[in-house]
Amino acid sequence: MALTDTVPAAAPPAHEGILRRQSLRESAARTYARSLPIVPVRARGLTIEGADGRRYLDCLSGAGTLALGHNHPVVLEAIRAVLDSGAPLHILDLATPVKDAFTTELFTTLPPELAENARIQFCGPAGTDAVEAAFTLVRTATGRDGLMAFSGAYHGMTAEALAASGGARHTSVARLPYPYDYRCPFGTGGERGAELAARWTRNVLDDEKSGVPRPAGMILEPVQGEGGVIPAPDSWLRRMRELTAERQIPLIADEVQTGVGRTGAFWAIEHSGIVPDVLVLSKAIGGSLPLAVIVYRAELDAWQPGAHAGTFRGNQLAMAAGAATLAYVRANGLDRRAGELGARMLARLRTLAAAHDCIGDVRGRGLMLGVEIVDREAEADATGARPADPQLAAAVQQACLDRGLIVELGGRHSAVVRLLPPLTITDEQADAVLDRLADALSAAVRTTPGSTGPSPTTLRGTSA
Repeated sequence: MALTDTVPAAAPPAHEGILRRQSLRESAARTYARSLPIVPVRARGLTIEGADGRRYLDCLSGAGTLALGHNHPVVLEAIRAVLDSGAPLHILDLATPVKDAFTTELFTTLPPELAENARIQFCGPAGTDAVEAAFTLVRTATGRDGLMAFSGAYHGMTAEALAASGGARHTSVARLPYPYDYRCPFGTGGERGAELAARWTRNVLDDEKSGVPRPAGMILEPVQGEGGVIPAPDSWLRRMRELTAERQIPLIADEVQTGVGRTGAFWAIEHSGIVPDVLVLSKAIGGSLPLAVIVYRAELDAWQPGAHAGTFRGNQLAMAAGAATLAYVRANGLDRRAGELGARMLARLRTLAAAHDCIGDVRGRGLMLGVEIVDREAEADATGARPADPQLAAAVQQACLDRGLIVELGGRHSAVVRLLPPLTITDEQADAVLDRLADALSAAVRTTPGSTGPSPTTLRGTSA
């Protein structure tokens, strides 16, 4: 080759081209792709392999959709069985053996008091469709229109679901305080804070001059997920059930993210013993495929045929995958396992918090865990809470990704690092997740302006 010849530039890796085309072609509304610039090509269990050959531990799990992790054998087998049988894949709301098997398995997992007198409505494929169906149902059944929801809530992105979420604007949905120990709206936290929140709700319902007419229903999450992994106290949930039952207001429990064993019980409502009038379900019930339903007391079944319909209500593959997932979680006690392992992980996160002033709070239930990142240099308020530090939280997320760990951010200011590993995670994998998080936190603190902290190995290997 002559000295004047030019050497052809090496082509960029294929995954970089994919990411570039995505940024050029997809809408500005894309979310996960911005903070997680990876191109998954293979996955199994907790692990994702990217097109660049890197392997990641996935603690996002499809925002809680993957109860059994990626490509679990029982899920793949259930899907292949439907494909090999020649069964129709799209059947609207017609009856099929696959649908009947899914419904039977789902009802087997429900609290008996609900299952023995329940109806089910298959909605559109997303959780927000089920939320919309729940609102239509209670409005039809009660003849009332208004709704009650809670600060910090997230129920979906369609019109009514978004109106009931914490970021809503210009909506007639009545907003009530949700118990939040670390940032208690009453400045107390604990049982006292929960009691004051319940008292506020009672007063709004009973005061004729509150400006809030009796609603068609109340919707709540047993654990606020997108709101920052905030478990509701069991005593408060029981008070909400008492208040709504006494006033004949249907109670809607949104278990889109908390369901199917995630919190240490098959359904998060079981921790408190309450039985809602309507249960909103999606995510994990489809075994990784789109599926959403509402289950509700038969007395509410007042709507006319077609009152809430949708084309994609009969996804046979999702029903088969969902039935297999529900059965596997139930048969193997993965709900109990999530509670036990989650408690150990939470204990170690508290040890991590003791070594880092930038961790304001750690909390969770089962394998639904959150670490709230705060400004360690700011003064704490009267309750001990410091301002959120979303910049540092984003740095922690990036440092996790650099170490092969996928986590999500949530909370009021996107400053809560969220862990949603699959229920099949092993003890060894849980230790690896927490080791990487500890390293990432220390690295982010060192490199983010205004932050300092312990060395990356301070808590490596710490047992719960």
